[in-house]
Amino acid sequence: MEIALSVKNVSKKFGDFTAVNNVTFNVEDGKFFSILGPSGSGKTTLLRMIAGFYKPSSGIIEIRGKDMAGVEPNRRPVNLVFQNLALFPMMNVYENIAFGLKRRGERGEVVKKKVNSMLERVGLPGFGLRKINQLSGGQKQRVAIARCLVLEPTVLLLDEPLGALDFKLREHMKVELKKLQAKVGTTFVYITHDQSEAMVMSDHVAVMHAGSFEQLDTPQKLYHKPASAFVAQFVGDNNKFIVRLRKDEHGKFFALTDEGHEFKLEKTYNLEGDNIFELYVRPEAIILNPKESKEKINLLNVEVKSILFDGGNSRILVVPEKSKKEIMVSLPQNRKYDYLNVKDTLQIGWYPSASVCFKGAGGRVYDEIA
Repeated sequence: MEIALSVKNVSKKFGDFTAVNNVTFNVEDGKFFSILGPSGSGKTTLLRMIAGFYKPSSGIIEIRGKDMAGVEPNRRPVNLVFQNLALFPMMNVYENIAFGLKRRGERGEVVKKKVNSMLERVGLPGFGLRKINQLSGGQKQRVAIARCLVLEPTVLLLDEPLGALDFKLREHMKVELKKLQAKVGTTFVYITHDQSEAMVMSDHVAVMHAGSFEQLDTPQKLYHKPASAFVAQFVGDNNKFIVRLRKDEHGKFFALTDEGHEFKLEKTYNLEGDNIFELYVRPEAIILNPKESKEKINLLNVEVKSILFDGGNSRILVVPEKSKKEIMVSLPQNRKYDYLNVKDTLQIGWYPSASVCFKGAGGRVYDEIA
């Protein structure tokens, strides 16, 4: 498949500060690609370099194989949707979408046909004469995207476009944006700090931290096979344990906590040097009162500290015996847990395959040797 966007060894420095550090990635034509990271990770700086507002300190940005060095923002085959949308309140919907076409010198029936076609594609047929202040948040969002898409960019850049919406509308627009991108077939490059947005909508996600990519992968692999402690903590929820590892005479690996708990591990690790690891277990991987034997599963006796009811996302906080460590446990949606009460004692467990370890603070999974 053709590469719509190629970023090669791109860095950006502001004085002594490195905002983006040697980033490389490709986005295939027609794909939905997200860059996910916390505030200050460098994702918006990277997006602005692709758009042409910032010049890279080093590296190459290519769009459809053409080097963008020296190409002004208005001459690049990209369009940028900002969080504040920047719609013109004095213009109606039709005039907003037609604005870029008219600036490009197009007139008459050509503009009318393109605008009406785009209104159909974004699910707003017949909205041309509406004023901007007559639209809902989601409708404004689609008008802003339509105004960009009507110019037929190779790549549409979106800088946290759902950030200003309320929670319910944001949840709805995640699905709508994914459907819209699939329908129009334009390459989307999406910037967000919201992991749910990135995971739900994207074909591939790059997790960015301190100017670099920690991992670039499918949403499923980011979730199930994080490449670093940062990714494990940032993508989804995780219970974290500080442990030391040991290997028995059969070559099996075990993780030991300071409280004396020992957990079986499925993988093998390099124990050379500092033997301090971070172990992660996701709340949904933990089983309440498992029936499996302790030879097959990691078991802990715990006390219920809090019950966090949230419908299908309900959870409990538990504390193991002889410990102050809080562990989050997801409650499966197909069962009722009305019998649970604070201070109840029960047993929890998880399979060794559900644990992932990283050496030291923020170590990478490549410390594994098998």
